Amino acid sequence: MHSSNPLLGRSPGRTLGLTLALVSAFAFGGSGTAAKPLIEAGLSPLHVVWLRVTGAAVVLLPLAYRHREAVLRRPGLLIGFGLLAVAGVQACYFAAISRIPVGVALLIEYLGPPLLIGYVRFVQRRPISRGSAIGAGVAVAGLACVVEAWNGLSFDALGVLFALGAACCQVGYFVLADAGSRGERPVDPIAVSAYGLLIGSLVLTALTRPWQADWGKLGGDVVMNGHSLPALLPAAWMVLVATVLAYLTGVVAVQHLSPPVAGVVANLEAVVATVLAWVLLGEHLGLPQMAGGLLVLAGAFAAQAGKPAEAAEPDRAQAAGTGASGTETSDARTGAGATPGTGTGAGTVPAGATALGERLARAAEAEGRRGGERDRR
Repeated sequence: MHSSNPLLGRSPGRTLGLTLALVSAFAFGGSGTAAKPLIEAGLSPLHVVWLRVTGAAVVLLPLAYRHREAVLRRPGLLIGFGLLAVAGVQACYFAAISRIPVGVALLIEYLGPPLLIGYVRFVQRRPISRGSAIGAGVAVAGLACVVEAWNGLSFDALGVLFALGAACCQVGYFVLADAGSRGERPVDPIAVSAYGLLIGSLVLTALTRPWQADWGKLGGDVVMNGHSLPALLPAAWMVLVATVLAYLTGVVAVQHLSPPVAGVVANLEAVVATVLAWVLLGEHLGLPQMAGGLLVLAGAFAAQAGKPAEAAEPDRAQAAGTGASGTETSDARTGAGATPGTGTGAGTVPAGATALGERLARAAEAEGRRGGERDRR
């Protein structure tokens, strides 16, 4: 399930990554719409996010057991993903939607991709494609339209701060999902998702004290835009679709695309959430907000359609190739020749083979000198 090059990938890998990123964005987009009726029914935002994350962790337990070697392979990566990409993002987001509209909270949260581009470019010092940069800029303009920045932040200030916190944690989601496929000990993206949700569930259990919640409300009905429906219906959608499916497809998508491209494409989640909140929750948005949504779409298209930037891996491969050429030249000087089955990326020639080649070269040189002396005599 890993791309041979997480940043670029081949064309089929990039197509698969884009498809999975779109599925993830649509799945994530329904989380707030499904959760808000539960919050309005009396469950706290943190108890709802605990339900979401813990339910998904239970569903993914068999996959976590299957990939249990990942715990020893990259424990720091899994812990970081659980703290930031799961507990941090979800807790901040659900706290935000309890105070401000779903669409607005999600659109503020998706300032994360521009922050991610800055992190990759200036902290990791990796190249960014022109399409990603343009797409991020267009998406930011769309976000400004949605929140009507020219009028000031007229929404609940604490809700806006929670949404910005979710944006910062979202940077960790993309960076850590990409890091899982790198290094000498890569981790399967399914393991990253499964253990991230398990760790996030443990953290949220300690913070939210779920035993204090009135879970009996899940056996009753909730109201969605004036219509009554069983509370278990939005709860199941939130766990199975908006969490399990969303995380699995999202982490795999990042490893087939570059984090900046995946981040900007993920802005579509905000558009999906806004439309669903409009249709299902009656949270109507004005003309500037709709125009902003179109700009977000345009930004996502620009990011994924642009020519990918050259990654760091090709530079390392070029350096490795130069070293291999240098080894080959050295072998030619010593007379060792190419070792059967040794390619450019095979590393250095074994010491024994080099020593043998040197001995043969010296013997041939000595034989040549003796032959020249016989000819002169």
